[in-house]
Amino acid sequence: MDAIPIVGGTGALGWGLALRLALAGHPVVIGSRDAGRAEEAAAKVREKAGEGADVQGAENADAAARGPIVFLTVPFRAQSENLTNLKEALTPGQILVDATVPLAAAVSGKATRLLGVPQGSAAEQAQEMVPDGVTVVSALHSVSAATLGDPEVGLDEDVPVCGQKKGDKARVAAVIGSIPGLRPVNAGALETARLVEGLTPLLISVNIRNKTHAGIKFTGLPEDLWA
Repeated sequence: MDAIPIVGGTGALGWGLALRLALAGHPVVIGSRDAGRAEEAAAKVREKAGEGADVQGAENADAAARGPIVFLTVPFRAQSENLTNLKEALTPGQILVDATVPLAAAVSGKATRLLGVPQGSAAEQAQEMVPDGVTVVSALHSVSAATLGDPEVGLDEDVPVCGQKKGDKARVAAVIGSIPGLRPVNAGALETARLVEGLTPLLISVNIRNKTHAGIKFTGLPEDLWA
């Protein structure tokens, strides 16, 4: 089974994703700017996930080179820097799953507001920055980091997945869907990320007011979404 690199895996979303993927039986490589910090985070995942969990820590560029599907789970203010640093690590044929949200908190604003991005979305900005031959798929904007990081909490929500090719989205969906309680949904082309990224500040607002970690659920969808 291919390893799943998570760039920015020491943050709340990346660490929670690493834990859930490890519990689902995937080998995981947690990336960080500091390899020592990455290994500390990996050790905590192994402790939570139990015996047999294959979770390693590495510097971001090293981590990104270890698997065909790479997750980027950094704050928006760090997206550009990380992608610049990964130019030599990412290679044609890889898929970069961008979970970045351009929240106004990146510029000391409110987390319930979205910043304008010249390309239209953080995902489209990522597609401009990755090397030729690397495909960006947008996902995981509506999943609570706190919920992912608590294995005692059951998941029951949908995850919109945006990208140019259904085949690439299907590969990402297979990874996300291996986590019990997460149902990946094809949300359209990469430009649809402009709408999906806006779900994050909406959910933050809802969750603040209701003191919870709500996600989203689509109704009326067919049984097999990826046939």
